[in-house]
Amino acid sequence: LKEIPDNSIDLIFADPPYNLQLNGELWRPNQTKVDAVTDDWDKFSSFEEYDKFSYNWIKECKRILKPTGTIWIIGAYHNIFRVGKIMQDLSLWILNDILWIKTNPMPNFKGTRFNNAHETLIWASKDKDSKYTFNYKSFKIMNDDKQMRSDWYIPICLGEERIRINGEKFHSTQKPEELLHRIIISTSKVGDIVLDPFMGSGTTGAVAKKLGRNYIGIEKEEKYIKVA
Repeated sequence: LKEIPDNSIDLIFADPPYNLQLNGELWRPNQTKVDAVTDDWDKFSSFEEYDKFSYNWIKECKRILKPTGTIWIIGAYHNIFRVGKIMQDLSLWILNDILWIKTNPMPNFKGTRFNNAHETLIWASKDKDSKYTFNYKSFKIMNDDKQMRSDWYIPICLGEERIRINGEKFHSTQKPEELLHRIIISTSKVGDIVLDPFMGSGTTGAVAKKLGRNYIGIEKEEKYIKVA
């Protein structure tokens, strides 16, 4: 991020580590093991460490964002409230929070909590007075001439869309293309530069390319880069 010039990026989508704080293994009632997010890149020693990490990368994202650009950050209840506070501390201006409501969520197998069926996206501009891109009319047409609401019903990534190696899902947090399609279509223009600072298996870049946008992806895991 530090190598990217100031005010040069039109749209940022960030799917950072959630710091899930999972304890122990999770099993289904039929005694099969749940393939949960246990990757080292999602582990932090404390909330303070996670907050420092979040502050540093979000600050850099704000620096490189154009005055006309916006940033989207996705998270779950584990991290999204901490991320939102940091965004406001850095004077990013929150425009919406979007609920990605999963039409096929993983059940709560232990029956000790509500079924966690959504994730939250925060959409923000560089500052309060930004003249940002929002393709309201074209997006309304895509939605049967109705305003697009802030609750998006989209299934989790399954089937042919889910990248698998030897039958196992390759990336534990791969996002569905439809989610990125809505974000890129609604808040960028053809030819814009879309940045994903946590590129993973490459969904953001793949969708940006399909939609005629340029893209930059940053990823530290070599195995993800190859598949992307």
